Amino acid sequence: MHRIGFVVFPRFQLMGFAAVTAFEMANLALGETVYEIELLSEAGGEVKSSAGFGVLTKTFDHTAYDTVMFGAGVQIEPMTPGLVEFARRSFETARRVAAPCTGAFVLAESGLLDGRRATTHWAFARQLQDRFPAVKVEEDRIFIVDGSVWTSAGMTASIDLALAMIEKDYGQGVARSVARKLVVYHRRAGGQSQFSALLELEPKSDRIQRSIDYAKANLRRGLSVEELADAAGLSARQFSRAFRAETGQSPAKAVETLRVEAARLMMEQGRHSMDVIAEETGFAIADRMRRAFLRTLGQPPQTIRRGNARESASVP
Repeated sequence: MHRIGFVVFPRFQLMGFAAVTAFEMANLALGETVYEIELLSEAGGEVKSSAGFGVLTKTFDHTAYDTVMFGAGVQIEPMTPGLVEFARRSFETARRVAAPCTGAFVLAESGLLDGRRATTHWAFARQLQDRFPAVKVEEDRIFIVDGSVWTSAGMTASIDLALAMIEKDYGQGVARSVARKLVVYHRRAGGQSQFSALLELEPKSDRIQRSIDYAKANLRRGLSVEELADAAGLSARQFSRAFRAETGQSPAKAVETLRVEAARLMMEQGRHSMDVIAEETGFAIADRMRRAFLRTLGQPPQTIRRGNARESASVP
């Protein structure tokens, strides 16, 4: 029996319960209750969600849980000393602690992410890194496991997190069965950038947006800083400074991520060879594309292609 404590707080987001559903489906797949879920909160009783209605919870106590998962909100909610202390205690007593989406801020505030790799929803990744510089934030990952600490991207990524836990506990076959029941991928290929569309880079000015649009339309070109600056109507020096100030990254890094995204989509949509994809997306050679995939997605393109093929065959 795996006892899971799922922690909620006022204005928590209901999508986090998707992970609970994955554990429920594992029970059904195995024909017995192997996961028992308890909803927890600092004060106990009814806790209102961001949707306006509440759920009944049990107050924090010294119950030993196999897994403690911290819920998330649509924004960073204030963290009480009691919540932070419970996170620290859970780290000492539970086999693993997990935090999808903005729940990572609870673990970071508790010091549990210091020196660890972690992720969160892309929209909050930069804030997590700025507030907690000791955390090694990898903003494009769907989920990360670092020792006994698990973090994931946006709220639907809690399903990916739960499936990985189920696979670790009961094997790939059970995890695949749960994925089929939920009509989701057993393992999603790639990272968050495929869903955030490179976050559209969210520039503040039309000039920088023009340069990004130009890059997207001309990935086969060299796309030097001078070329992008010309598209923006700025000098190279002005452009580099403005681009970094508005997007938080260098033009070269942004272009690389655009190319990785375009290459990943070509892998999903067709049967082109790696050499053709590398040429079409501006990497020129497959080895250069491979290194960019490892930097950006943490996986080589061959792994992502195999994952796409495997999931296409296994998911209805």
